[in-house]
Amino acid sequence: MVNYAIETINLTKAYKNQVAVNNVSLKVKYGEIYGLLGRNGAGKTSIMKMLLGLTSITSGAIKLFGNEIKGKEKAIYPRVGSTIETPSFYPNLTGEENLKLLAKLRGTTRKDAVERALQIVLLPCGDKKAFSKYSLGMKQRLGIANALMNDPEVLILDEPTNGLDPIGIAEVRSLIKDLSVREGKTILISSHQLSEIELLVDAIGIIHEGVLLEETSMDAIANINRRHILLEVSDAKKAALVLEEKLKISDFIIHDAQTIKIYDLVTAETQLINRGLLESGVEVSAISIKTGNLEAYFKSVTGGVGVA
Repeated sequence: MVNYAIETINLTKAYKNQVAVNNVSLKVKYGEIYGLLGRNGAGKTSIMKMLLGLTSITSGAIKLFGNEIKGKEKAIYPRVGSTIETPSFYPNLTGEENLKLLAKLRGTTRKDAVERALQIVLLPCGDKKAFSKYSLGMKQRLGIANALMNDPEVLILDEPTNGLDPIGIAEVRSLIKDLSVREGKTILISSHQLSEIELLVDAIGIIHEGVLLEETSMDAIANINRRHILLEVSDAKKAALVLEEKLKISDFIIHDAQTIKIYDLVTAETQLINRGLLESGVEVSAISIKTGNLEAYFKSVTGGVGVA
């Protein structure tokens, strides 16, 4: 039985008559970067707040490091670092001064905790620039530095690239990847920026209107989304028999009752496929070559709903 770093069991959060999170069961493996994907308001931040004890659970359970949190908060939460929503710091203090103050309030015992955290996120020690003068990218990195001060095993990051320009996004993405590969952190990251998540994560969970619709690995998505011929026909089951028996094509999947994805681009030729199906009484409404991506996969899972 797999022991997960983060696991939720039928996690639910309701506000009066509105259910923000509905029976969500996440499983985040040790050492992986897991992307929690969804539109703004889908329930991502609510899940993270419940994981961190920042808001109450209506029903369900949470496990961190294989243990239910309730009653073990003091032992478990020091092993977790987080940044939720926009990082908040004293604007008139430098980044280093802010971290030193927070380390003292938190009871951080490691003497070089602040210096080490700043070094990891590539912010200078001894810099005299006040937090109010920081760029948005620097503010996001300082938020991550704050999350790293206790050298946590798990990081929970809520929209860490939100509002950044392309350079800032690339810098934070590189930082998160390094934290996973070099520091061995397990990272749960929420985002609605699918193009960036596609370059970063090992696995995803797609949440829509509070419901977890899909949980899968990026390897599995890459296999599904690889270059293919998209075939729209009157009868997919009948078309499948023609492909196998008449055209000798076997590398395909039936997507739905009228759609087939053919991955054998060496043997398969669109003209021959079209002719063979028509001769066998299968109507072809469309045939095209496609290359999928995470956004296309997200839309297929949510019924055509995007993340904007």
